Order: sequence, then C-alpha cells, then structure tokens
Amino acid sequence: MTQLEGVWGKWVLRYRWWIIALTVVLVLGAAAGTRFLTFNNDLRVFFSREDPQLQALEALENTYNRIDNVLFVIAPKDGDVFTGETLAAIEELTEASWQIPYSNRVDSITNFQYTRAEGDELIVEPLVQNAADLTEADIRRIRAAALSEPLLVNRLVSPSGHAAGVSVNILLPRKSRDEVPEVAAFARRMADEFRARHPGTDVYLTGAIMFDNAFAEATRDDISTLVPVMFFAILLIIGLSLRSLAATFATLVVILFSVISGMGLAGWLGMSLNPASANAPTIILVLAVADSVHILVTMLRRMRAGMKQEDAVAESLRINLQPVFLTSATTAIGFLSMNFSDAPPFHDLGNIVAAGVTAALIYSVTFLPALMAVLPVRAGAAAEEEGRGLCMRLADLVVRRREFLFRAALIVIAVLTAGIMRLELNDDWIKYFDERYDIRKASDFTQENLSGFNIIEYSLDSGETGGINDPAYLSVVDKFAAWYRRQPKVVNVNTITDIFKRLNRNMHGDDESYYRIPENRELAAQYLLLYEMSLPFGLDLNNQINVDKSATRMIVTMRDSTTRELREMDDRARRWLKANAPEAIFTYGSGLSIIWAHISGRNINSMLGASIGALVLISGILMLALKSVRLGLLSLIPNLSPAFMAFGIWGAVEGQAGLSLSVIAAMTLGIVVDDTIHFMSKYLRARRETGADPPGAIRYSFDTVGTAMWVTTAALVGGFMVLSFSGFKLNSEMGLMTAITITLALLLDFLFLPVLLMKADREGKG
Repeated sequence: MTQLEGVWGKWVLRYRWWIIALTVVLVLGAAAGTRFLTFNNDLRVFFSREDPQLQALEALENTYNRIDNVLFVIAPKDGDVFTGETLAAIEELTEASWQIPYSNRVDSITNFQYTRAEGDELIVEPLVQNAADLTEADIRRIRAAALSEPLLVNRLVSPSGHAAGVSVNILLPRKSRDEVPEVAAFARRMADEFRARHPGTDVYLTGAIMFDNAFAEATRDDISTLVPVMFFAILLIIGLSLRSLAATFATLVVILFSVISGMGLAGWLGMSLNPASANAPTIILVLAVADSVHILVTMLRRMRAGMKQEDAVAESLRINLQPVFLTSATTAIGFLSMNFSDAPPFHDLGNIVAAGVTAALIYSVTFLPALMAVLPVRAGAAAEEEGRGLCMRLADLVVRRREFLFRAALIVIAVLTAGIMRLELNDDWIKYFDERYDIRKASDFTQENLSGFNIIEYSLDSGETGGINDPAYLSVVDKFAAWYRRQPKVVNVNTITDIFKRLNRNMHGDDESYYRIPENRELAAQYLLLYEMSLPFGLDLNNQINVDKSATRMIVTMRDSTTRELREMDDRARRWLKANAPEAIFTYGSGLSIIWAHISGRNINSMLGASIGALVLISGILMLALKSVRLGLLSLIPNLSPAFMAFGIWGAVEGQAGLSLSVIAAMTLGIVVDDTIHFMSKYLRARRETGADPPGAIRYSFDTVGTAMWVTTAALVGGFMVLSFSGFKLNSEMGLMTAITITLALLLDFLFLPVLLMKADREGKG
C-alpha cells in the first residue's frame, strides 16, 4: 500500500481529464438504470419467503381468503348510528363500495345477513333494507339485533352504537404496483363525496390497503422534504468548515455522483424500493461526505502552508489513501452484513448503500482530486484553522489528564451500557406513522371507538371431511372463542360457532335457551346448508370454511396491543389448546400481526450474529492494515462501545426496541470505525515515520485529522438528525439512533481512544 500511496496522486494528476470524462460517462450509464426502479408498497415485503410464519399465513389465506381491506368508519355527530338518516347513509355507502376496484366483499350492519324463522322456513335477509322508510319500531328492532350480535359488535358497530364500519375486502390481482394507489385514491374520493352529501357524519378511512398505501406515501414525503433539507444542511456544514467554494462544489458533485451510482445500480439489478431501502439515497448522501472532507482538509492545509495546488493534491492522496480505503471498506462491510437480516428490505438497503459507499470511495480518490487539480482553489483562512487550535488544546488536555479520562470513560461506558437491561423487544406497527398522517388519525379513532387492528387467525381442523358439523368439534371451538373473549384487549372473536348457535335458536322459535351448539351432527349440517343456500353473492362463508368442511377459520381482533402482548397472547392460546382441545385442532396463531410480533426479536438475534461476524472481519482488516494485532484488538473497544452506549440510552429513555432499531448495530459499526481508523493511522504514521513518542503522536493525530473528524461527524449527525424528523417511525428512530451512536463514537475517539493508545504503547512515558 505504501508504494501505491506514493504514485497514486501523480497518476491521477497525469490523467486528470481522462478521469473526469470517464467518471461522467460511468455516472450517466448508472443514471440510466434509475428508470427501472419501482416501489413495492406491500407491507409483507418485510417478511422473507423462508419465514415459516409467513408460509403458514399464506397457506391459511390460500384455504380461505386474504384480509386486505378498506375500512370506512362512520361517526355521526349526534352520536347515534341507529337513526333513519345515518342507516340510510351506511346503506348507500355499502352499495357504493362494491364499485371500488378489485372489491370482492362488502360487510356492514346494513347488509349483515340477519336470520329468523317463519314456521319451518329459515329467512335470511339484510338487517337493514330501505333505511329511509324505516319506522321507529323498525329502528329499535335493528338496534337490538345489531348490538346483541357477536359478529358485529366491536367489529362493524360500537357497543354503544355511536360508530359503525363498512369493511371492503380487496382481492388484488398483484400484476401492477399501481393497484394499491388506485384503490386508495378511489376510496378517498368516495369518502370525500360521502362527507359532502352527509355533513352531519364524520368518516374515517383506514384498513390494510390504506396502510400499505401510507407506507409508500410516507417514503415519498421524506424523499421530497427531508432529502433536500439534509442536502442543504450537509453542504452548509461543509461550506462553513472548509470556506472554499471549489472544495464545497467538488464535494457536492461527489455526493450526487455517489447517490446516482448506488440507485442506478439498484435499477440495473432489478431491485424495487420499499419503505426501508428508499432511505438508501439519504444515507449515501450523508456517508459520501466523509472521504471527500478528509482529502480536502489535508489538501487545503498543505496549500495554506505554501505548497502548490497540484503538489497539495498529490500529498493529500498519499496521506489519506489508506485510511480512506479502509474506512470505505469497513463501512461497506457493515452495511453488507445487513444481508443477514430476517427482513428483506434491509438486505436491499445494505446492498444499495454499500454500492453507493464504494462509488464514493472511487470518486473520492480519482474524480475528486482530478477535479480539484483543474478548479481554481483559494486556500485562505478557514474555520478549519480555528478547529485545529481547539483540537490541539484538546490533545494537551487528553495527554495531561489521561488517567482521569481513562477511569471516567470506563465508568460512563459501563453506566450507559447498563441501560440495555431495561430494553424490551416491543413494537406497534400501527404507530409507525405519527399524527401528521390521516391514516394514524383514522386508526387511533377506530381503535378508540370501534375495533382493533391486531389480528390473530386460526385454522381449526376437525380432522375429518365434514367434521365442522360435529357438535364435539363445535363445542371445543366455541369454548376456545369464549376463552379468548375473556382475555385483555380482545374486542372481537369471529367464529362460525356463533352462526350455528344463532341458527339453532332461530329454528326453535327464537327461544333464547336454544342459543347453543346443535346437539345433532345431521341437524347442524342441515342448518348450515340452509343458511349457505340463502346467502347472496359476495357474502358466502368461503372466508370461514374450507372446501371439504374439515376446518374453520377463527379471527381474533385485539385493540392497541404491542408485539410483546401479541406474542404472550399467542403463547397462552397454544397452552389452552394443548390442554383442552383434541390433537387435530391444535395449531399456532397466524396473521400479519403475529408475524410482526416475532420479526423484531428474530431480526435482532440474526443481526447480532451478523454484527459479530462483521466486527471480526473489520478487526482482521485493521490488524493487517495497521500491521499490529494489538492495535487491531484495541480498536474493538471504541468501535463496539458507541452502539452499546446508544442502546443503553435508548433503553433508559424509551425502554423499547422494534424493527427499526434491530439493524442499527450492524449499520453503524462500519461508520463508527471510520474515525478510529483515521486517528490510529495518523498515530502510527507519527510513530513510524517521525519517531514521535506516544504523547507526541497523539498530538500529531489531533493536529492532522482532528478537524476532519469533527467536520465529518457534524455532517453525518446533521444528516441523520434531519431523518429523525420523519413522520415515519422506521426512519425517524433509525436517524435518531444513528446520530446518537456517531456522536458517542466521536467522543470516545477524542477522549478515550488516545488514552488507550498511550496505555497500550509501552514505549510511552510522556
């Protein structure tokens, strides 16, 4: 590497124009790939195809149907759904909802298939018909029927009757990325038209489809608002620090070229963006700054010392080529380790950022110096010189108070890391959006007034064809449903047994004492056949009963539940089934909520192993590059501690870690190593080339690289802090946690790493 360092700068200067031209051609070629980028707004993109729980859910959905819905929540301002006017409005909206693209089922209190008996004949008809013509007696009857029906209460009508829902199930062909936005746009137009026709009624729009659409909209919002702010913030920090128009312009070009290259390569490889990987441009934008700043700071300092512009460029490359290469390699390794995540979007994020960081390395050591050699550069007084003075005073303090700093740093690291003990794996995907988004407002209102969004699904097998008519089987299912209804935060249990009990009552003259499971299998089968034959198109039982009638689906709805509560609930349910149900019925809970409940824990475990592997690889690279096993091992302390401390702070303040934080350790590992590498490389250069003693080498490191370290850290922290203002929790928490980790890393590299180096270097006495 030493020989290459000496000739690299001269080679770049000799072929500067060729390098500039070739770089532009390569960037244009990469840019052409961006036209192939698409956006995947399916929430399930976060689950890998190998996820056993996803496979179980898809098997269940292939048997019954997939729950992708649009939910209109109706809240009359007079607080009563059961008026002629409001029932007519709901009836109107129910009929209109069949026009939503790809709709295959619409459920509401008005088209609920109400059953009654006339003699030996079973009558199945909508609960509400011609609402505008209803009498007060009719409305009282409808209210009583609706509020006593388990399949409606806390699902399509509130227990007090002040809110109701119209649920539209959507069966997407999944042939185009535009299907979800198309449905969402149509539903919003319907909601707006409904509000205009019925000003006395509020309507809220939520459901799985609207959540999928919100993921895409939140990402587009961040790209259109936060990225420009981040870009301006970084340029402002660099411009004020370097005070060189040419240097700031060159950095801007490198940043843009790096982002274009990373995203263009993703397009050429056929990647589709998702809520996680869509952050790649912003992260590349931030990370691409570091290499350029280190090269430019050294170059401008040499020019201020009297060196010619071209000579300063060559000297800067000689000094920085190795650390710049190492920092880029370690950053790329950190992001590539995200391929071990259980969530595929983080694979894409890691790969795209690694590509962008690699591009930034190439442009920083070729295009940047070539461009700086042809641009007119003035190297007047800069803020960098003021920072240099502060760095030297800090160096003197560190050398003088090394023992105190060593003990204090160990105590601070231990105290902050201890906060990890309070960290709990928990998440609530409903709250991924903050209150600025309509989907969050609608979902909060729905959970407070109508129903919940956390769903646990079961396919309960009887063990034989037609077995769902067996009273013994139905009795177990009914007891399981009753057990669930007694659990905290459970608001609704949708099970076929409620239909059987209602039919049994109907066929016994609506005698309440017969509201129970039929005692005879043949009788139960006849009831079910009569009921199914009477159901209108689109409201059949295919979403609850499998083809050979050997199994039924039970859907449990919970309100305002965290992933920890969902995991615990599913565990308790399995224990109940194991103790109270035949072996054939025993099963595991399924559904998107359950998959979300488990992915954070699995992801943290998988990323912990990936981070350890990346750390071993990075440490090996450092040992080889620094030619010192001892220093390579020593670097583990300041490289690992920032992530531990950051998680400790998060544990003490927030107490919960979800999916967004599960990749932070791996993501930041490669970043925090950068300053350590630059500091240690300058320390070793002083020790080996000038023969300086350890304190002198520490002062040399602060003098030569201290300013660049705080400038790059300021740019990185500023960039990620902008991301923390996102209204999307996945992005805001990632931005804030990364900013905290990088800040802690700089403090350790300034106050703890020098002390470690002096303690480890036994020749040091001063």
